[in-house]
Amino acid sequence: MTGRTIMVQGTMSHVGKTVLVAALCRLFAQDGVHVAPFKAQNMSLNSYVTPQGGEIGRAQAMQAEAAGIEPTVQMNPILLKPESDHRSQVVVLGKPKMRTSARDYHRRKTELWPVVAEALDDLRREYELVVVEGAGSPAEINLMAQDIVNMRVARHAEAPVVLVGDIDRGGVFASLVGTLSLLEAQDRALVGALVINKFRGDRSILDPGLRFLEEHTGVPVAGVLPYVGDLGIAEEDSLGLERADEPLPTDTVLDIAVIRLPHIANFDDFDPLRREPGVLLRYVSALPELGTPDLIILPGTKTTMADLSWLRERGLDRAVIDGHARGTPVFGVCGGYQMLGEAILDPDHVESDQGHAQGLGLLPVTTVFSATKATHRVNAVVATAGSGLLQECGGQRLQGYEIHMGRTTGPGVASPFRIVERSGQAVDQPDGADGAMDARGRVLGTYMHGLFRNDGFRRAVLRRLAQWKGVTLPEATGEEGSGLGYDGLAALVREHLDMPLIYRLAGLEQGAGLRSLG
Repeated sequence: MTGRTIMVQGTMSHVGKTVLVAALCRLFAQDGVHVAPFKAQNMSLNSYVTPQGGEIGRAQAMQAEAAGIEPTVQMNPILLKPESDHRSQVVVLGKPKMRTSARDYHRRKTELWPVVAEALDDLRREYELVVVEGAGSPAEINLMAQDIVNMRVARHAEAPVVLVGDIDRGGVFASLVGTLSLLEAQDRALVGALVINKFRGDRSILDPGLRFLEEHTGVPVAGVLPYVGDLGIAEEDSLGLERADEPLPTDTVLDIAVIRLPHIANFDDFDPLRREPGVLLRYVSALPELGTPDLIILPGTKTTMADLSWLRERGLDRAVIDGHARGTPVFGVCGGYQMLGEAILDPDHVESDQGHAQGLGLLPVTTVFSATKATHRVNAVVATAGSGLLQECGGQRLQGYEIHMGRTTGPGVASPFRIVERSGQAVDQPDGADGAMDARGRVLGTYMHGLFRNDGFRRAVLRRLAQWKGVTLPEATGEEGSGLGYDGLAALVREHLDMPLIYRLAGLEQGAGLRSLG
């Protein structure tokens, strides 16, 4: 039996498609539907590793988690990882396939369509329902002929489309009506519902506009979703880092600064820190913003050498080095770890045309890039304790994942972490050594993403920072800053959307009871 489909498209990027798909995945799963997410093509530097070692967009992994299932490469068959304004690495079915310019990729889309269609068909053979996410807008006139992610997908799957507009940006009525008017007749006929997202205020004020929408377009409005400041789930792109409207916490005792690199990747690594009581997590991109934090984090990046040059142009390299000299701990993840070393070598020009770059020199290691990308789920233990950041972490078991194209080594370097399982296979030393730490334990680098999602590890590191500063962290109850989460999102959608209409569009019968996903 071929599974049903329903598709969420938007009038533009960042209108809330990803979050709505996640909410629908959780909602349908709660109702007993065997459901999976799908996005044909995702452009993002936030990626994740499937249990089989394939790389997909972090957003689709998050949506799979909402559905209560493990992610697979079929859920995001094409992932574009930007390396510059005009060039990206193209990951196809979980593996890097090419580096290409935007123009060349545009020409290659026709070759990739069979991959997209087959991946979606595979999911439909396995699941009762596939909730499909579009990208950007379906009304981009210049992209329609080579479309492989919006209306071509809807036509292939005969998927009814829910079109979402963002009222928080303004012009939502024009965006919805304009999008519909630019679609071809066969595509316009697939749009079965309109949704207005991120509304603040009294919903009744919108009633005249909603009536106009339905009368003018002939498409029913499925509902109006309220603005939510803290969703409690991973953001898809760096636009989500901008939270200027959020008040600063008044009980801050620890200040953590993450350097916001131009090609910052997997920044959701640090979301758990932001949710800790007493912790202020800031993303900084200019020298005056840095100040004197209690911890400096260099995050992952798709373009280590280019972002290292950017760091130097801004004077942030010197600020990190000077901060370390004053005793400020420095933590590097993946590309950030590579920057902390003495040198980065790219003899085969895997990452850039630059063959050599001098690192910050805070760790006695050298990185050499290779064409083979390591993508693994990993289990590890904290192998090094002592007087540094990891003093309270010795022996703790950790879960994380690796995504990198470099190998970092150094003679006699203490590895703070030991990988014991990689992609389901047991690992023995020395291959299990990960990362490096300086003699004082105040500079630490690792290739493991997701470290701070390990509760015991995160809190032990924060306690150590608090000890050094001479402050006391507020007690964590497990509820502070947790945001809505998947269940909260599903409840929000149930309350504010016409779910009988959504079920009818999906071709399913609405169930009466909810089941727990654990």
